[in-house]
Amino acid sequence: MESPRIIAAVTRTVRDIGIAEELAQDALVAALEQWPRDGVPDNPGAWLMATARHRAVDLVRRRETYARKLAEIGRSLETTIPPVEPSVPDDIDDDLLRLVFTACHPVLSAEARIALTLRLLGGLTTPEIARAFLVPEATVAQRIVRAKRTLATKNVAFEVPYGPEREARLGSVLEVIYLIFNEGYAATAGDDLLRPALCEDALRLARVLSGLMPKEPEVHALTALLELQASRTAARTGPSGEPVLLKDQNRARWNRMLIARGFTALARAEAAGATTTTSGPGPYALQAAIAACHAHAHSYEATDWPRIAALYTALATRSPSPVVELNRAVAISMSEGPAQALHIIDTLTTEPALQDYHLLPSVRADLLLRLGRKAEAKAEFLRAAALTSNEQERHLLRSRAMECAPQGR
Repeated sequence: MESPRIIAAVTRTVRDIGIAEELAQDALVAALEQWPRDGVPDNPGAWLMATARHRAVDLVRRRETYARKLAEIGRSLETTIPPVEPSVPDDIDDDLLRLVFTACHPVLSAEARIALTLRLLGGLTTPEIARAFLVPEATVAQRIVRAKRTLATKNVAFEVPYGPEREARLGSVLEVIYLIFNEGYAATAGDDLLRPALCEDALRLARVLSGLMPKEPEVHALTALLELQASRTAARTGPSGEPVLLKDQNRARWNRMLIARGFTALARAEAAGATTTTSGPGPYALQAAIAACHAHAHSYEATDWPRIAALYTALATRSPSPVVELNRAVAISMSEGPAQALHIIDTLTTEPALQDYHLLPSVRADLLLRLGRKAEAKAEFLRAAALTSNEQERHLLRSRAMECAPQGR
């Protein structure tokens, strides 16, 4: 939980993300050695941060004399005129946001930027990132190692850029925040369905970014999407942590404050888009509009499914992907019936990216069940259960498979 903040703060001192990660790990090792003997401190996070910073200062002193370092900093302050920027909450002093923009530097490939930031900021493991990307673990590991090396050898500054350079990195930054939130909202592995700390970090970063870039419609749209998605968190799990499907959720437990914030952010996105874009809503704006449809509906049955299907069609045109098409099929199943949707799903079964994606057989199973094809549905639920690495999802899918068994058996 503390690792991303420690890495971000230490990077400011050592100017090397790879070394900062090592120092953060050293602080965690020190805690494992000292806390069992001396007791856990009142503020564990502050202890870890102080320990890592002390080690960072020691490292800087070993590299060159402390006086020379201070002189260099002094000369830099005297000769460098900072760009004029409006004062906004959590502006350039936000180390986490600084870490995101640094890891999303153009010297890295788009895939490497996202993988590195998910590792450092989101605290995701290599297998978790691989599942998020639907690529082999070895590929992700290589991307992370090479990205750290490149940032070090290119002497990339630890900063939030200004002007055109900031805008050039924005797409990767938004995707990183989106993927971090997704991992927290529906964990790809482990015993828990949710990882709330990841959702909170992603939502906080989206809000800060909205303040930094108030004229960017997709920044507000992403914030709206995350606010609306986060509003359902309390209703998404039962007493034992088991998943609760959208159609079964108690909407009285949805967070109305977050819904209101989401509607406000969506309105800002629409207003900004009206003056800055001519190509229509972007992918995050379309997804936020879909989330807003759910938030407006008082029940699952009252949801405007035709509009959601139309929004997914627009999203498939703007950002085509097998996952978008899978979601579009779900919406069509509600607006036009399961048979129509099953035809779309069957065309996706040969998609390489979805071969190990458990939601494909899960959705197909649900459609088969609605069509009365119970034996086929059971097989698909079991296949989905075998593919997921999340224990709560696996239990739910197996339970649904058992419900497909003929009565009396």
